Amino acid sequence: MVRPTQLLHPPREPAPPRAAATVLLMRDTSAGPELLMTRRSATASFAPGAYVFPGGAIDTADAAAHALATHRDGQQGVALTQAIAAIRECFEELGVLLARTGDGRPVGGADLTGLDRHASLLEQCRTRGWRLAADEVFVLAHWTTDRDMAKRFEVPFLVARMPEGQEPVADEAEQFEPLWVRPAEALARHQAGQFSMIFPTIRTLERLAAFDRVDSLLQACASGQPLWTSCPRAGWLGGREARFMEHEAAYGELALVCPDGQILHALDWQHDKPVPLLRHLLRLTAGNRGMMTGPGTNTYLVGDADCGWGVIDPGPSDAAHIERILAATQGDIRWIACTHSHPDHSPAARPLQARCPGPAPIWGLPSAPTAEPHSAFEPDRILGDGERLCLEGNGRTHTLQAIHTPGHAANHLCLLLEEDALLFSGDHILNGSTTVVNPPDGHMGAYLDSLDRLSALCERQGVEFILPAHGHVLGFAQQAIATLKRHRLQREAKVAAAMRALPEGTLDDWLPLVYDDTPERLWPVARRSLQAHVQRLQGLAAGE
Repeated sequence: MVRPTQLLHPPREPAPPRAAATVLLMRDTSAGPELLMTRRSATASFAPGAYVFPGGAIDTADAAAHALATHRDGQQGVALTQAIAAIRECFEELGVLLARTGDGRPVGGADLTGLDRHASLLEQCRTRGWRLAADEVFVLAHWTTDRDMAKRFEVPFLVARMPEGQEPVADEAEQFEPLWVRPAEALARHQAGQFSMIFPTIRTLERLAAFDRVDSLLQACASGQPLWTSCPRAGWLGGREARFMEHEAAYGELALVCPDGQILHALDWQHDKPVPLLRHLLRLTAGNRGMMTGPGTNTYLVGDADCGWGVIDPGPSDAAHIERILAATQGDIRWIACTHSHPDHSPAARPLQARCPGPAPIWGLPSAPTAEPHSAFEPDRILGDGERLCLEGNGRTHTLQAIHTPGHAANHLCLLLEEDALLFSGDHILNGSTTVVNPPDGHMGAYLDSLDRLSALCERQGVEFILPAHGHVLGFAQQAIATLKRHRLQREAKVAAAMRALPEGTLDDWLPLVYDDTPERLWPVARRSLQAHVQRLQGLAAGE
């Protein structure tokens, strides 16, 4: 894990989350499923004025009321307590009750006459011999309030069908204006500034928009496991706060830079100045934006004023970018390392070295004979597999270990910052896209083998963060690698299917079948990886 002494911001303890439960009541209409939402009080301490789903904190009495509820197999313990709390809160806030009478009949609107929403629901049900219908409540998602919030909740989002014969009536204290709305409609109104909602509500509605019937949603939730789990993180983007879930591109970077949830990190791409990631780590992104480079090539600067700096991937031969590297390091560069020889990674190495006042050897692997002419590269020193580059000063050491990872290029390598368990992945692992494997210098079999090697390294060394040459920092390192490999193998399965369907076909015949889910403008690039997959399959078939 990252050394605490190297974090940019002082550690802090986020507020502990309180246990709560929320329920989404839904019904089918000819236009699609609708769900019940209400507006919170403008003076509420949490999400004032926002449109939400009914719910609230779990009471101690909820956990003691299991005997008052019907439940499904496996719906026990905490899960049953959460369902009971959600049913109780829904009744207190909206007067809607998911329950059955003593003879098993669903409670209807007429049955609710005489119930007191301000008295204990559980006691009133016990007196009448009713049981709460927890078996009709399903887990949809699990949210934990962002770490930056002063008031936080640990809350499952549950879902149930609206009971027939009942009408919602807001308590006019915590909740107001109950309304039925389709997910897409609520999102459109929010986009137009007419419908205030908090981040978890928005993301939940986005996912619900994919379901055309309530039954299909309940079937998706039948396992009892949440369809997603999230504790979002926030940063600055375009001058405004922006929140992200774990699967989104910016999440890992926020976790690295502000692990305790401080909203202090700007995610906008900077090309004119370095972005601090840790006390001893800067990212300077070259201005070579493009289809193949995304926001530009990330040059990483490791070190500090006491031990000097190491430069990883100096980038294209861009005079302005080189000047910025020199300014950020005060010229005190001890070595330059290139992950591979492609023209957006290594050409700046020689002109940068020429500007350094002291020795700054260029490390890496020489380009193979299979490399294209614009990728020709010869380092001063070959960086052996497992070899280490060290920076030392004022009692601190920063050690970079080389890991040979052929595949994207024959001379590709990654670097592990051992003291902080950070992996610099070059182009082998990217954030937001998959790397191109372009034969003959690229090799799909070697690429997949290198992924396996990096996965084992991350498990062995406790690597949580991957720093790619293009895109933001990636979190959940092993999961990211597993997802990437799974994607590659799924694509390869489509290649194999296309080859079986058109055994006499060519790459151009197979391309539309294999990349039917990819914009056609990207097909010329995708064709290279298609060729790599075909060569790997042919090699496997030949027993190579």
